[in-house]
Amino acid sequence: AGADDMQIRVFNYNTLERAHMFDAHSDYIRCIAVHQTQHYILTSSDDMLIKLWDWDRKWLCGQVFEGHTHYVMQVVINPKDNNQFSSASLDRTIKVWQLGSSTPNFSLEGHEKGVNCINYYSGGDKPYLISGADDRLVKIWNYQTLEGHARNVSCVSFHPELPIILTGSEDGTVRVWHSSTYRLENTLNYGMERVWCVCGQLGANSVALGYDEGSIIIIKLGREEPAMSMESNGKIMWAKHSEVQQANLKAMGEAEIQDGERLSLAVKDMGSCEIYPQTIQHNPNGRFVVVCGDGEYIIYTVMALRNKSFGSAQEFVWAHDSSEYVCYSGEHFKNLKEKSFKPDLGAEGIHGGFLLGVKSVSGLAFYDWENTELEIQPKHSGELVCIATVESFFVLRYLTDKVATAQETKEGVTEDGIEDSFEVRLHYMGDCFIYTSSVNRLNYYVGGEIVTITHLDRTMYLLGYIPKGDRLYLGDKELNIVTYSLLVSVLEYQTAVMRRDFADRVLPTIPKEMRTRVAHFLEKQGFRQQALAVSTDSEHRFELSLQLGELKIAYQLAVEAEVRQHVEGKAGGNCLHHAQDHGGLLLLATASGNASMVGKLTERAERDGKTNVAFLTYFLQGKLDKCLELLIKTNRLPEAAFLARTYLPSHVSRVVKLWKESLGKVNQKAADALADPTDYSNLFSSLQEASLAEDYLKETHVRLRPAAEYPLITDLYTIPGSLKCPSYVWPAYSPDMSPIEHVWDSPDRRVQQPIEEEWDNIPQPTINNLINSMGRRCIALHGGHTRY
Repeated sequence: AGADDMQIRVFNYNTLERAHMFDAHSDYIRCIAVHQTQHYILTSSDDMLIKLWDWDRKWLCGQVFEGHTHYVMQVVINPKDNNQFSSASLDRTIKVWQLGSSTPNFSLEGHEKGVNCINYYSGGDKPYLISGADDRLVKIWNYQTLEGHARNVSCVSFHPELPIILTGSEDGTVRVWHSSTYRLENTLNYGMERVWCVCGQLGANSVALGYDEGSIIIIKLGREEPAMSMESNGKIMWAKHSEVQQANLKAMGEAEIQDGERLSLAVKDMGSCEIYPQTIQHNPNGRFVVVCGDGEYIIYTVMALRNKSFGSAQEFVWAHDSSEYVCYSGEHFKNLKEKSFKPDLGAEGIHGGFLLGVKSVSGLAFYDWENTELEIQPKHSGELVCIATVESFFVLRYLTDKVATAQETKEGVTEDGIEDSFEVRLHYMGDCFIYTSSVNRLNYYVGGEIVTITHLDRTMYLLGYIPKGDRLYLGDKELNIVTYSLLVSVLEYQTAVMRRDFADRVLPTIPKEMRTRVAHFLEKQGFRQQALAVSTDSEHRFELSLQLGELKIAYQLAVEAEVRQHVEGKAGGNCLHHAQDHGGLLLLATASGNASMVGKLTERAERDGKTNVAFLTYFLQGKLDKCLELLIKTNRLPEAAFLARTYLPSHVSRVVKLWKESLGKVNQKAADALADPTDYSNLFSSLQEASLAEDYLKETHVRLRPAAEYPLITDLYTIPGSLKCPSYVWPAYSPDMSPIEHVWDSPDRRVQQPIEEEWDNIPQPTINNLINSMGRRCIALHGGHTRY
């Protein structure tokens, strides 16, 4: 960054920290240009000097260029010759310099006032230099001058992708000029005062603008859709700038193609086009291709790109007949026979096909190709048309018979044509159409159903469908080609279903892996019986059989599923075992409730060093002492201490001692802060009760209990004036917390006033602590004491 304080500051754009700063000039710095390949920058200043700085040599000044007699406003390095650069100055000259030479190669003089800005043309075919000055002119050296700005021209730029020149001025406007015809295409005025900077984005149609009052990022210019076309045999032609290239899908041979992957195509250069292509279209038989742009069209032969015909046109469309076309040049239409006509409602766009579609502000009109009359019977059999809008689409059917009748009888013919010539089709009857949506989904529509083929990761445009390979082809604006499989047999079957023809001849050609998708389509159309016969998915067939009342089929499917699940589970376990996938084995064992498998996995996991899996399997089996020893063995002593405090209080002292010894090697002060329950019993409340609970669990939990026993060991519940227990044997405790005798010893036995004298002698806090430590809730009240 250079500023009016005459210093250059260098920043790291990742950390935003300043890396270096140095004095560069003796007056305001106007411009910095970074060399594309070398470790240099060029700076220009109001001190009338241009300086070269080398950042590999700690920003040493490598050369000073003297020659201008006024402020040097801008320097630009030639993109085609990195050793050459140009400078613009308020001395009304443009100088072209060579690195290593202290004098300019030559000077360009022509502006009447100071030159503010310059830029090189980035295309490969024209050695242009553009300049803007205070005389309000933009000059392209030394071919053309552009006039139009009302005040000083402050910035100029050739767009790196589009055939346009962008100029900004202190009059607050940005003007867009055609780089070949120099015609003013557009004027942009956003009311943000003077324009100081315009910049086109490489590889995109975007432009950023800088004003006194702020910035505008990003303006989209031109078409986003690439100039690309594919004919029915797989030849693809596209334009890269003015260069036309061709690729042939057949040349790929039998190479395996993956859905969604970019195709590696051999590209053939066909030559340069005389105009800048905005659209490319093959005619229906693929022998010719039309390039449209710059208000003109040129028809070329596909084989050698020879000029067959040309003329003026803003839009061009082919008819269904390969020898017919129509071009639109703003007001009038003209066809192959040089017949011209003007639509009554005006036109904003045209569309080809069986009829000529004309879009206007007020609606749509359709014309016959031969007579150019509104909605007259076409010579071909096309019936359906899809009208796509921003949010939805409409499918219409062309009523050939009604149009013919109206033409003969002259009934129903108005100045707007024949109003009964189309009807809205709520369902397709034997046809489908494929489209991409605004949310980047590739869909096809058949019979009122929208089927999603795939979700696209970027905006893509349809090129065409080749039935021979069952593949759909798309392209993006970077000219990448991708393909997706779409079986003709599936489409034929689905369209036949809409005619209530279940096409037994087509079904065998559909691969088995696709038949479930077809079955779902049948089900949505209400043909469940046919869907049951077609589907290959057991779960889907089971659901259909239940809906149809086919209980025998449902029963047979259920039996097969049970056997298959057992076999698959056994096979899956063997696969996981051989793959040494301990995590997968644990998931399989717990999901199937296989305790013996968990036990075997424990030994294997510990032997193979999979301590996480081993710990979980020990914990699931209730082997808490094994869990503790595993934590100690792996030096996870803090975790071991917390496990012991929670489940095994009798081991707390031993684990804390080990923890203190280990921690003392790192931080003795921290180790001394750890308290041992043996020495500081006052810091560990309820530890004694927890120890009793541990002893109780050792006596009662002598085996793994299956989940089926859960209802038998749930918490006790309250019955006023009595006690009821499940199949547990609960001991009672004396005031010194030693067991005395069982309060009850059988399930469903109700005990009235159990051993009242012993209970009444136990202090209430002691009972409460015992209950809390045992994790059980109060179940009865007697004599003011909580019964347990």
